[in-house]
Amino acid sequence: MPRKSLVSQVAETILDQIVRGELPVGGPLPTEAELCAVHDVSRMTLREALKTLQAQNVVRAAPGVGSYVNPVEQWTGLEAVLRATSAGADEDLTSVQLVEVRRMIETGAAALAAERHGAADLRELEELLELMRDAHRREDLAAFVRADIGFHDAVLRASGNVFVALLLDPLSRVLREKREQTSAVPRIQANAIEQHALVLEALRSREPERARRAMDAHLQQTAEDLRRYVLDPPA
Repeated sequence: MPRKSLVSQVAETILDQIVRGELPVGGPLPTEAELCAVHDVSRMTLREALKTLQAQNVVRAAPGVGSYVNPVEQWTGLEAVLRATSAGADEDLTSVQLVEVRRMIETGAAALAAERHGAADLRELEELLELMRDAHRREDLAAFVRADIGFHDAVLRASGNVFVALLLDPLSRVLREKREQTSAVPRIQANAIEQHALVLEALRSREPERARRAMDAHLQQTAEDLRRYVLDPPA
């Protein structure tokens, strides 16, 4: 177990160096001997760490030559991609793309929830919406974000499909960070409260298409607010 932990630490350190640009994309990694010396590990530990990065397609091995860093577009590890995009110069694009991912998944979840929700689900959503309103009045950003995320999580649960929430779970940390970024704007909070109320009303109707449209409109509003107030704020 200790060795696995060390392998993970070395892999993460090398990944961080790549993300920071210290090990450039397309370029070769230092030799095994150099990496072992830098990280103070055995050759076996280093090779296991490199295998971890190779499994995510972050680096590729060139037999007889060494290892090279792949372009981010070729990476297959979600956590690695999130680190690279969140720390990169194109962070704005990352924010927009995350809303797009939510839109694809959560609109379908809302449609399912309209058919499958129970009375307890509606009560929870009503309480969370009221918590959002209260946090907005008190200018409590942390409480607003908690209630906002809680509302969406409740919709996912009400869908009755255990796989839906799992699809977004790996993104939870960065999604929370982005929610804090956008919800810091009072106008965005007000828009979100209005849209959440419409989603709740659509869910009550038990009309799947209406619920789908309501969630889609909410996330479209989120994307527009993100561009208007955060990415390209008025002077």
